[in-house]
Amino acid sequence: MRIVARTLLGLALTVAGVSHLTTARAEFQAQVPAWVPLDADFVVIASGIVEIVIGLWLISGFRAPIAGCVAALFFIAIFPGNVSQWITHTDAFGLDTDTARLVRLFFQPALVLWALWSTGAWSWLRSLRRRPGSAA
Repeated sequence: MRIVARTLLGLALTVAGVSHLTTARAEFQAQVPAWVPLDADFVVIASGIVEIVIGLWLISGFRAPIAGCVAALFFIAIFPGNVSQWITHTDAFGLDTDTARLVRLFFQPALVLWALWSTGAWSWLRSLRRRPGSAA
């Protein structure tokens, strides 16, 4: 079950990353907050490449717990873009009401948890805390 969930998350990230570079580039640019001191197109391209790399990493299963932590951190890092889209009332990805944009915000924690659970990262991080000599 976890392998399927990890693979599906990896596929979703890979497809989303490719769409950053192709068909949905303008929509992703609409999510880049105005306060980000970088060109919106650069942010979209860079985040798309990162998304593809993380997606393929998740699919590969190589060091899955670390990949899950990186994916979770990525989802946390892009959350301000989702908040910005809601606050600035920016239409993108079919989210054309404040309610739709607000509801979307509640799915980001689910993605973080999905990344941590499907890769075994949650258990792996807990095991690090239980090791002798750990700081926790």
